[in-house]
Amino acid sequence: MTISTQILPLVKEPERLENRLAEIPPEPGVYFMRDSSDRIIYIGKSRKLRSRVRSYFRDGYNKSERIATMVKLVTEIEFIVTDTEAEALALEANLIKQHQPYFNVLLKDDKKYPYLCITWSEDYPRIFITRKRQFGKEKDKFYGPYTDAGLLREIVRLCKRIFPQRQRPQPLFKDRPCLNYDLGRCPGVCQQMISPEEYRKIVQKIAMVFQGRTQELIDILTQQMNAAAENLNFESAARIRDQISGLKSLTANQKVSLPDDTVSRDAIALAANEEYACIQLFQIRAGQLVGRLAFVADAHAEPGAILQRALEEHYQTADSVEIPLEILVQHNLPDGDILADVLTQRKGKKVTILTPLRQTKAELIEMVERNAQYELQRMQKLGDRNDQAMQDLAAILDLPDVPHRIEGYDISHIQGSNAVASQVVFIDGLPAKQHYRHYKIKNPTVTAGHSDDFASLAEVIGRRFRKYGDDPQLARLGNPDWPDLIMIDGGKGQLSSVVAVLQEMNLLEDLRVVSLAKQREEIFLPGESKPLTTDSEQSGVQLLRRLRDEAHRFAVTFHRQQRSDKLKRSRLDEIPGLGHHRQKQLLGHFRSVDYIRQAAPTQLAEVPGIGPRLAQEIYDYFHPS
Repeated sequence: MTISTQILPLVKEPERLENRLAEIPPEPGVYFMRDSSDRIIYIGKSRKLRSRVRSYFRDGYNKSERIATMVKLVTEIEFIVTDTEAEALALEANLIKQHQPYFNVLLKDDKKYPYLCITWSEDYPRIFITRKRQFGKEKDKFYGPYTDAGLLREIVRLCKRIFPQRQRPQPLFKDRPCLNYDLGRCPGVCQQMISPEEYRKIVQKIAMVFQGRTQELIDILTQQMNAAAENLNFESAARIRDQISGLKSLTANQKVSLPDDTVSRDAIALAANEEYACIQLFQIRAGQLVGRLAFVADAHAEPGAILQRALEEHYQTADSVEIPLEILVQHNLPDGDILADVLTQRKGKKVTILTPLRQTKAELIEMVERNAQYELQRMQKLGDRNDQAMQDLAAILDLPDVPHRIEGYDISHIQGSNAVASQVVFIDGLPAKQHYRHYKIKNPTVTAGHSDDFASLAEVIGRRFRKYGDDPQLARLGNPDWPDLIMIDGGKGQLSSVVAVLQEMNLLEDLRVVSLAKQREEIFLPGESKPLTTDSEQSGVQLLRRLRDEAHRFAVTFHRQQRSDKLKRSRLDEIPGLGHHRQKQLLGHFRSVDYIRQAAPTQLAEVPGIGPRLAQEIYDYFHPS
């Protein structure tokens, strides 16, 4: 007789459910819902854990359809008690990021919205725009995501003109500053002509711009300008005057009409369809719109829960000065009281969260919602265009389904030298750069003066799929890395070489391969002597062209990097005892062969792995007697 060990949902075992609910204390904390596979499917927080968790299983509780479905799957409930609601809020946010529960509101990491990053972890902080919000170091600060990338770049450009700061990621010269120092655009960071403390004061002023404190910064600079003028330091006063003028140009034409211009406010609203919710957050300080941020989430949850998650994510890393006194929301938040109390504690002043229903504040929420609707329409249009392109491509190639993952390959070299290959990936018609790969061609017959694109492509495809050669069916089923389509940059010859290696690996039946020739944008299929009859302006063909162009760009970029590295090491290769690793150490320390040539033996010996004896040999090589 077989005994079933499957755990039943709690709703089907009332006694076990009641016993479990009785064990949950009436204290603040975080709770977990698990299903029969022991997966965490929901994470929540509450001031009183027992009453919140019990409410999910109460018959009269007004649950959404999604939450009702979730409750039917719960087989176990766990909890973590915290001392305060603030700890519960922070713990919930971290656990949601870690476990990504299916029934929670999950904000999408949308790469089309840029952030501004300030690397406070460094002695001389860098300021740059990025589309990847990665908290590698705790002190680094991200602002955004911003909806208008062009405006963000313009603000950063103006800040570089207004405040002297490092203009280059790496020094141009080893022993002297570049022209930016002479022009007054850089305080000489590369030569440490300004102390880290003084430089951080400059960066802090720039940070105030992105904190929405431009007017506060103008007031501070005005006081400094007046003080400099009183001390007859007219040159300094004139420089500060120019900074004030530049800052005022940043805030021109950004006035928002509100009855109380002295109160700092954030206004948040969303627009949603069946799939996505586009969220807009307007930052208003002293009656001026100082920032417009955007978030994207799945639209499966209630609007209030989506707004709550976006606000928690936004304020989690915000400094106290960045938290407004008033937050206007489009819908009531399920845990708005907890968020308001936590923000009040961090701000040191009363923070109010309210849903305006009439007059000017309601009109402001309507304006934010209207902007969210425009963004949703733009996203919908882009998604429809991609869907149409993939459907068209599936029709052109007679694919059984719309291709989800498409891979493109290209070769780059100069007459065989430094030959490399690229692998780029499109997911649902869009570049997925986290899956990009590049390869160095290892074929010994591919050398300077002798190229072989056919053999190079065969090598790369063989290396990409060699681990699947033994059992292709097992590799394909449920494997997210298995492509629905492979595109080779080239014509019949390139395609034939790839087909041959896939036949040897018994993978040709499980992989769909095509090639796209550059000259006439012709698509070739395996075993066919003539290209498909297509129109170059078809959306499916254009999708393949975008994939081909991206593969070419990625291959050329890697080839240039390899060629540059080889040129850097060309002279170092001639020094006995100086291997590849020590060459990298030297170049990482001195940045170029010219600086290595100018260095004294004592300076060379400071590099890790370079002792006094090898340092003298390096010096003697560049300075023969």
